[in-house]
Amino acid sequence: MALPALPKVELRELGNTGLKLSCVGFGASPLGNVFGPVSDDEAIGSVREAFRRGINFFDTSPYYGGTLSEKVLGKALKALGVPRSEYIVATKCGRYADGFDFSADRVTKSIDESLERLQLDYVDILQCHDIEFGSLDQIINETIPALKKLKETGKIRFIGITGLPLGIFTYVLDRVPPGTVDVVLSYCHYGINDSALEDLLPYLKSKGVGVISASPLAMGLLTESGPPEWHPASAELKSACRAAAVYCKERGKNISKLAMQYSLSNKDISSVLVGMNSIKQGLCTLFFS
Repeated sequence: MALPALPKVELRELGNTGLKLSCVGFGASPLGNVFGPVSDDEAIGSVREAFRRGINFFDTSPYYGGTLSEKVLGKALKALGVPRSEYIVATKCGRYADGFDFSADRVTKSIDESLERLQLDYVDILQCHDIEFGSLDQIINETIPALKKLKETGKIRFIGITGLPLGIFTYVLDRVPPGTVDVVLSYCHYGINDSALEDLLPYLKSKGVGVISASPLAMGLLTESGPPEWHPASAELKSACRAAAVYCKERGKNISKLAMQYSLSNKDISSVLVGMNSIKQGLCTLFFS
């Protein structure tokens, strides 16, 4: 007797790129042992299971685990044994284990290094990583033009920018030709404790820019176990989130599941990136809420 087909994750269009991303994306920073050791078998297994459930979008960076995340993700994607067109890969440039470098020379070399580690001929999206730590004018006048040249070579298909302060996105997008930047990746600004990204969505839509959101659990704030020691939130916010988690638990609900549900509910956000350990949480939210 055949097993019933697994329900598949919803696909959403990413701006004007023509790409259709799974609404839950696989954030591959944990593959770089950022949150503790992950064996190759665990990594390959988690990527395989995510793909089996319809997750087609995988996001990494040379910064995660000092290039380890890219290497392990590359190995795991290769192990899938499926055509390259069946999954979408985003990586980043400009932020590395030894610091920031958004120069044209460095980002041009960076993509070749990333492709080698990922065992790919091209990435779908190359993103300037955490641009608030560099000069935004350099990003506009030097980095993005270098990425446009890479686009012409076929090594990358689309250009993105990432960062925490929302103002960086309008600053850059108002100063580059329309259609130059295809994607923005924002984190910690679309969740039950902070939904500031919502105000920016009409502007991004008007520019034809696709939106990816990350950290729906606010880097651990919206969990029953709470955030790590280093978390930058104020004591007041940590306390409020802890109280909210307890309130939910007393009523038979898990705050992380509610947080995921909220983050996934906005269709103007193409994909919500979650770490490997939260993939099951995300899938449960989608299929069993």
